Amino acid sequence: MKPMILDQRPRVAADLEPGFRPAALENRAFRGAVSQSGGVPLELALERDQEQISVYRTSVFAENDARNSLNLAYVERLLKFLIWQRGAWRVWVSGPERIFEHVRGAYRPGGARAFEAAFFCKVYEKPAFVVEHVQPGTLPAENERGHRVGGNLDGCRIGFDAGGSDRKVAAVIDGKEVFSCEVVWNPKTASDPQYHFDGIDDSIRRASEHLPRIDGIGVSSAGIYIDNRTRVASLFRAVPAELFDAKIKTLYLDIAKKWAAVPIQVANDGDVTALAGALELNDQPVLGIAMGTSQAAGYVNAEGLLTGWLNELAFAPIDYSEQAPLDEWSGDRGGGVSYFSQEAVIRLAPRAGVELPEGATPAEKLAQVQALFDAGDERPRAIFQTIGVFLGYGLIHYADFYHLKHVLLLGRVTSGQGGSLILERANQVLSAEAPQLCEELHLHLPNEATRRVGQAIAAASLPRIG
Repeated sequence: MKPMILDQRPRVAADLEPGFRPAALENRAFRGAVSQSGGVPLELALERDQEQISVYRTSVFAENDARNSLNLAYVERLLKFLIWQRGAWRVWVSGPERIFEHVRGAYRPGGARAFEAAFFCKVYEKPAFVVEHVQPGTLPAENERGHRVGGNLDGCRIGFDAGGSDRKVAAVIDGKEVFSCEVVWNPKTASDPQYHFDGIDDSIRRASEHLPRIDGIGVSSAGIYIDNRTRVASLFRAVPAELFDAKIKTLYLDIAKKWAAVPIQVANDGDVTALAGALELNDQPVLGIAMGTSQAAGYVNAEGLLTGWLNELAFAPIDYSEQAPLDEWSGDRGGGVSYFSQEAVIRLAPRAGVELPEGATPAEKLAQVQALFDAGDERPRAIFQTIGVFLGYGLIHYADFYHLKHVLLLGRVTSGQGGSLILERANQVLSAEAPQLCEELHLHLPNEATRRVGQAIAAASLPRIG
């Protein structure tokens, strides 16, 4: 884990996480110190699929500045955020050579970011993760291509939302929901691809019984999907590699074939969250954040387009504390999944004096905490208030990377009274630490039904038919 940068203490304390060191404040202090010193430019270009290139520009301490060693920690965290936000298999660095060497070493096999290097090689089907040094003025030009999806309301549609604890489905006729349901399942521990196929197929069948025909199927699913094919998804972590390639990559296409080869469109669940917000608000840009089994995020820009970014903010760091929670998959600390998912509720519960039953599933543990709170037990209050502090500082951090106007919150963690507390404390943080952003940003917590099955309904609008 990287060392602390400038150890900035938050004005609004996270009661159950006193060691919380928001990335937003650390980066703000770093940039302020660099600005006062004069600094030197640093530019990063990230290439993902279809030769799309994203560029990020900042400044760092000059090599002759006594504080230049702080550059390494700052850029390492910055680039990790950018890679999980935008996606990349190749990175160009224009700036001090010491920074380039540090980044290149981190993304080599055995380096601090070897997990990311291997992960994104798999996502983009490349043999190696590439880091190159270029001189100022020779950075590749930005090449971003947004695309419009969803918002299609005609016909008889099915929307399916694949979560880590439950699967949701909705039947929709000309934009009106006529049926929806949730079914508990455990995809992350299922190694047999048939379990996944049968579960999805069962949900489609349930919805089909309420439609005269099926014109299209839209899918909201955690993970990374390109051309409706699964590249990487935590839902299928237990499936052996050879079975993943043979059965999971084309899983949703195979489902569509079974149902008379109807049009199907698969999208990351975070993007569908953002799409749900844009449809409901009839405005954009929208950052959607779903707090469920994990953290899902998606973004619809000011033109109403999906950017093609990955928006995998579950792995993007928001806490720079050396004691930040460890993510077991990536092996790194401080990623969003530990702060904006049911994992956060379960992790904080003992600190609030709430004992959870051994052997219960994560979803059952979350449900118990929420049931206690709804029944008048005050102990869980501190859990949701602490998550609200996380969210407030997380949004300040996200505002450095997204143009924010609307933020839509969905997912099981936001259900019940806890959701309102999360929103209330997040607004308190924004008011105290970023008053201008607080005035410009609108946080939205939909009604209970939309929070739970809103993604499935929005997913139904994904495919074009006819």
